Amino acid sequence: HVQLVESGGGLVQPGGSLRLSCSVSGYTVSSLCMAWLRQYPGKRREVILSIDRAGRTSYSEFVKGRFTISKDNSKYTAYLQMNSLKPEDTALYYCARILGVGYPNWGQGTQVTVS
Repeated sequence: HVQLVESGGGLVQPGGSLRLSCSVSGYTVSSLCMAWLRQYPGKRREVILSIDRAGRTSYSEFVKGRFTISKDNSKYTAYLQMNSLKPEDTALYYCARILGVGYPNWGQGTQVTVS
């Protein structure tokens, strides 16, 4: 059973950086396809980045060039590095396991506020 726990959210000024972590238990991150999603109040979660087992990544147009997804297999952790943050990046951020076309496992979310 895969369990995910996000950490690293907080308050940052525009133009600043944050790194979110997603600790994984139950599987090694190398064996998982993973994604970071964010959710604005009253809106659906949207995928902003994903990474497959081979390390290939895909990015939403809204974060390309600013955000990076990575995995550290030795630490059972996936990361979301966020640079050049904007107020519109303020949201609740989730990591999730991708399985087929679904997301069967989620973390609890971590709040990022850019102000």
